[in-house]
Amino acid sequence: MKRFLMDKLIEWKNSKYRKPLILKGARQVGKTWLLKEFGKSFPGGIAYISLDRSPEFKEFFISSKSPERILSNLSFALKIKITPHTLLVIDEIQECPEALNSLKYFYEEMPQQPVACAGSLLGIGLSKGFPVGKTDFLELCPMTFTEFLYACGDENLADYMSGVKAIEPVPQAFFAPLTEKLKMYFITGGMPEAVLHWAENRDITLTEQTLQNISMAYESDFAKHPETHAAAKIGLIWHSLPSQLARENKKFMFSLVKDGARAREYEDALQWLLLAGIAKKTNRASRPGLPVSAYEDMSAFKIYLSDTGLLRSISRLAPQAITEGSRLFTEFKGALTENYVMQSLNAAFNAKPSYWADGRHEVDFLLQYENDIIPIEAKSAENIKAASLKNFMEKYPNTPLAVRLSLRNLSLDGKILNIPLFMADNAKRLIKIAWGNKNSLC
Repeated sequence: MKRFLMDKLIEWKNSKYRKPLILKGARQVGKTWLLKEFGKSFPGGIAYISLDRSPEFKEFFISSKSPERILSNLSFALKIKITPHTLLVIDEIQECPEALNSLKYFYEEMPQQPVACAGSLLGIGLSKGFPVGKTDFLELCPMTFTEFLYACGDENLADYMSGVKAIEPVPQAFFAPLTEKLKMYFITGGMPEAVLHWAENRDITLTEQTLQNISMAYESDFAKHPETHAAAKIGLIWHSLPSQLARENKKFMFSLVKDGARAREYEDALQWLLLAGIAKKTNRASRPGLPVSAYEDMSAFKIYLSDTGLLRSISRLAPQAITEGSRLFTEFKGALTENYVMQSLNAAFNAKPSYWADGRHEVDFLLQYENDIIPIEAKSAENIKAASLKNFMEKYPNTPLAVRLSLRNLSLDGKILNIPLFMADNAKRLIKIAWGNKNSLC
């Protein structure tokens, strides 16, 4: 499979300022596979250990803080020679705090040795402490729609989108098949195993079973919370997310988790889901100021799932909805579409968006980009009303550009850039193209 993060890994490999790498991401997004593929680019190959599958390796990190001794022990155990030309991969590193701590010594005493780490609940492990300033970070998200196209053999469609150099309508010869492929992406989502089953077998039943298995694996992870009673709370929040997003106002409400539930009782459980990478949070911003984080209300937020296919699956929306026109885009008051846009923006900009609301109007996302704040609306149809977006532009007339993602074709309507939903992955590049007219827009 083609994963665009591979380019970032190559940059890390070639950087003279390289530190031990921590690859973050939710369970089942393909971290282990990607690091193993990356290891093939090293002349000395890869030295791979999993501290979950082979817990006996923990002793090497517990008994010594010396990188030289750790590597010597690993070389004997793995029966391979580990050199600076070998990528050392430590998987499930959160299982051993001493291994996490050893990254400090690899950075200080053996910076020439490339070390990359991953783990299914690594975000939670990192929240308990790690060597600050001694590591590099990358995050692997579920596969984007463009990566899905490559996996399914539709390189021509992916290459067409990446080759667009002007803001002009997408020909129908591309628009129609891309819309249909996007429906299928809403069914599979971006979890690599689910995509693989569809790409290789075109078996939607197998794909659906894979998504259900991933969901059950997530739920089994809830029990790994150190406080036993918290597992039930995490599960309640997890199962409430479809109903949270199905509301007209998608602001997260603890009262929908359980009757009488209060924030202080469930905040830790929600934070666990966020740290595990299973859910994503966007806070409400009171105004589009710089930095936008300074204007966020931490008590008002939305919670999305990390993957649209998982949201559809746990919402019990049958895959057969793909045959029902644009139902997939409009289901749950457009929740699948909004979740997909959040997922695409997170991958494209490597930044957490906010959203804006003033009591009467709401803009789905605010994104800080090149010292400007861009309002972004996600719409699930072609015939759309943009009252909230227009209100925002009137209220903040210095906004240089607004983006509307919908089933409408690509165009620039004054200060509003219309991007088809299937081009959400390309939003950053399309904004740059529209930015060429920035002076005339302002």
